[in-house]
Amino acid sequence: MSHTTNSNSEIKIAVIGAGNCFSALYQGFTYYKDSTESDNIPGVMFADIGGYRPSDIKVVAVYDVDERKVGKPTGEAIFAKPNCARVFAPDVPAGPIVQMGHVLDGVSSYMQEQPADFGFRVSDAKPVDMVQSLKDSGADLLVNYLPVGSQQASEFYAQAAIDANIAFLNCIPVFIASNPKWEQKFIDAKLPLIGDDMRSQLGASVLSQVLQELAFDRGMVVDFHQQLNIGGNTDFNNMMVQSRLASKKESKENVIRAQNDLRGIAVPEHSLFAGPSTFLPYLKDNKVAYFNIRLRGFGDASVTIDAKLSVQDSENSAGVVIDAIRYLKVAKELGVVGALRGPSAWTQKTPPEQMMYADAKLECEALAKRRLTPSVKRQLTKA
Repeated sequence: MSHTTNSNSEIKIAVIGAGNCFSALYQGFTYYKDSTESDNIPGVMFADIGGYRPSDIKVVAVYDVDERKVGKPTGEAIFAKPNCARVFAPDVPAGPIVQMGHVLDGVSSYMQEQPADFGFRVSDAKPVDMVQSLKDSGADLLVNYLPVGSQQASEFYAQAAIDANIAFLNCIPVFIASNPKWEQKFIDAKLPLIGDDMRSQLGASVLSQVLQELAFDRGMVVDFHQQLNIGGNTDFNNMMVQSRLASKKESKENVIRAQNDLRGIAVPEHSLFAGPSTFLPYLKDNKVAYFNIRLRGFGDASVTIDAKLSVQDSENSAGVVIDAIRYLKVAKELGVVGALRGPSAWTQKTPPEQMMYADAKLECEALAKRRLTPSVKRQLTKA
């Protein structure tokens, strides 16, 4: 299928959670609104996906539950506490008024007991009729930015997306796209989705993946792969509750383990650890990751990799979300249903099908040009 241009079209998105990640994303729409480069936009992986550019994305509805955000214009809410993401585009549009979402398990008692600058303060406003609100907004898709551990809430919003007949982008480690039962619900509704758990542009997970791939491709034995993450934003604070951390740790380790599974290489016991380790308010939105990888090469000679990665956490995910949004829009136009294999493997830590880095990228490049790969054609037949 040939490449087309949609210069007069918009991708209308609704967003759950006006936290740090959304703050970076919303600022990014202003920062890149005048980008005219046809093939490359610095800081963005793909300038053009199916004829859509970052400037084609429009936020039409935002939902949150914090009293400092609900009832405020989006352009004000994204800078409200407890957000601490870097401000790189302060003059953002006012945007839609933030509506009251449904709390469910989205807010832990721990986060309500934290100091106001680091925790959540639940609004007493009445939650909206979610499905009707989504329909009224005209959104093409719903982006899930809930706090880690929001299992019930994520499932509630995923079902709301289905009932409103819109696509779903699951940016958190609650398993929706990678859960066959949930994927089947989207297939039955003839809708695409991408998930689960956003893999940042150049973050700890993608770095762990390519280092693990490199080791295996060069004939090394990986005895131990450790990835420790620390940060000072509300995401790290929320994950101080161990029960909410479990899915995140599993998701981050899936990225590394997948490189063994794809090659049929056993994962030795206690040989893999990846996950958040602590919350340091001083760091704010700066995430720091430490890697220790212990390898054996020719003649069992030992090789050790020690590395440190320091990134602005929320901005690091925003560019990937901008791509994922556009993949969903193009997939919906092409009639592709269910969890998108290539884009999920490229943009998420726990996709329904793990892929090697290069294979996932090829799938995304094909969809960006509206070409139907065999895996995409298989999803067309489900419609």
